[in-house]
Amino acid sequence: MTITDRFARPRVAVLGATGCVGRQVCAAFAAADYEVIAVARRFAPQIAGYRYRSLDVGGADVPRLAHMLTAERVRAVVNATGGWGSTEQEMTYSHVGLVKRLVEAVAEVPQRPRLVHVGTIHEYGPVAPGTVIDEDTAPAPTTMYARTKLAGSEEVLRATAAGDVDGVVLRVVNVFGPHPSPASFLGALSAKLRTVSPGQELELSIAEARRDYVDARDAAEAVLRAAHAGVTGEVINIGRGSAVDLRELVYGLVEAAGLDAGAVRELGAQVTSKGGDWTLSSTGKARELLGWQAAVPVAESVRAMLGALPVSA
Repeated sequence: MTITDRFARPRVAVLGATGCVGRQVCAAFAAADYEVIAVARRFAPQIAGYRYRSLDVGGADVPRLAHMLTAERVRAVVNATGGWGSTEQEMTYSHVGLVKRLVEAVAEVPQRPRLVHVGTIHEYGPVAPGTVIDEDTAPAPTTMYARTKLAGSEEVLRATAAGDVDGVVLRVVNVFGPHPSPASFLGALSAKLRTVSPGQELELSIAEARRDYVDARDAAEAVLRAAHAGVTGEVINIGRGSAVDLRELVYGLVEAAGLDAGAVRELGAQVTSKGGDWTLSSTGKARELLGWQAAVPVAESVRAMLGALPVSA
C-alpha cells in the first residue's frame, strides 16, 4: 500500500471511542466511508474494527496530541469523552483540562481538522417544568457535572471565536439505546434487569422526572452531520423534542425484560441526579443547520438497552 492509498479515505479521530456515544460515532463515520482512528485510554472489543491509538487525552501534553492528529492526517476530530466522577478534581480533569489540551492541540495541526465537541443539555442548568430549552437559554448549571461540562464547551467556543479552531458544540440530551452507560440510571437498571428472575421482586427508587432522551445512534448521526456542516462557533441542541416520563421508561424496560410490572416495588427514598428533573430540547436549530432530527423510536431504544447487554449466568 502506498502512502497515497493509505490516506485516500477521509479520516476521523474519535476521542472516547469506547463509550456509549463514542462507539456509535465510530460506527456512523465508518458507514460514511471514513477511516476511523479510535482514541481511548484502554482498548475494548467494540473498537476492534478500527485503528486504535492508546492515549489518555486528559493527561497527554499538547505537542504529543498535536503530533498524533497531524501524523494521522485527520479531517475531523470528535470529542466524545466524559466521565461521571464524584469529585470536582475528577470532573475538571475529564471535562475541562482535557478539552483545553485538545483545543490547543487542534489549533497546532497544519491541516486544521474540524472539531465536534459533544456537550450536554445539562449545561443550561435546571429549568422550570414546561420550559423548552433552546440555544438562547442562558447557561446556569448547578451541579459539578454540568458546571465542568459547560467550562469545556466554553473552551471550544472561545477558540472558535478567536479563529484558532473550526469547531461546533453539540449539547446532547440524556442518551439511551444500545450499550447504555453503566453509570446512568437507565444503564444500571438495564444491567440489573438481566439478573432478575420471573416472580422475583425488584425494589426501585424512581425520580419524579420528565426528560428528553435521544438514542445514541441518533446522536452519532448528528455528530456526523456536524462534521460536514458549514457552521463554526455554533451551539446546537441535540434532542428528540419530547419530555418522557422516567417512570414510563422504567416500566418499559421491565416489560422488555419479560417481567411483570407488579414485580416492581417502588421505594420512597430521595433520588439524586446529575441533571435536571425536567429537560425538553428545542430541535429547530438542529433541523436548520444539520438537517437532523431523531429517528429511532423510543420503544426501539428501550429494547436496545437490554439487547446490547450480555446475558447473566
